[in-house]
Amino acid sequence: MPFTIVRQDITNMQVDAIVNAANTELQMGGGVCGAIFRAAGPERLQAACDKLAPIQTGGAAITPGFRLPAKYVIHAAGPVYSAWKKEKSRALLRSAYLESLKLAAENGCESIAFPLISSGIYGYPKDEALEVARQSIGEFLQDHDMDVYLAVGERGGDRLPGHPGHAPGPAEGHPQGHEKAGAV
Repeated sequence: MPFTIVRQDITNMQVDAIVNAANTELQMGGGVCGAIFRAAGPERLQAACDKLAPIQTGGAAITPGFRLPAKYVIHAAGPVYSAWKKEKSRALLRSAYLESLKLAAENGCESIAFPLISSGIYGYPKDEALEVARQSIGEFLQDHDMDVYLAVGERGGDRLPGHPGHAPGPAEGHPQGHEKAGAV
């Protein structure tokens, strides 16, 4: 199944699950995390998260999507980037992607959308975070059937360095007419 990078607000995507770049306490934060909480209904989503917290860095937990188009929100705790511990940061980020994908598969999801985990306030360099995402998702897709999207731009994350942008207008064959940024 395909792995596609899209320029789309992750909170509006018509997929089975969206991934929240979460903190280990599963508390509402800013950026993509705050947007997901607000779109889902912050009180209900926080109550569901409180029952599951804390999770380990590199881990993931699943809750209902509540008011979101997605059936589930998978909360993935990526690492705070450390230039002095690059391999550990990479291993924890890889784990956050793989644990999220595993939860999605266990819950019957056929499609999932990720933000670029840890690339915001957690300081992971976007080009390195993208490489970890591509490798982790690619590894998972070797043995599983799932449509996987990496949502960048708008509330889906930040623009990628050197990314060529997107084609104007809706792309056919992708969730709810989002604009396709590029296939991987």
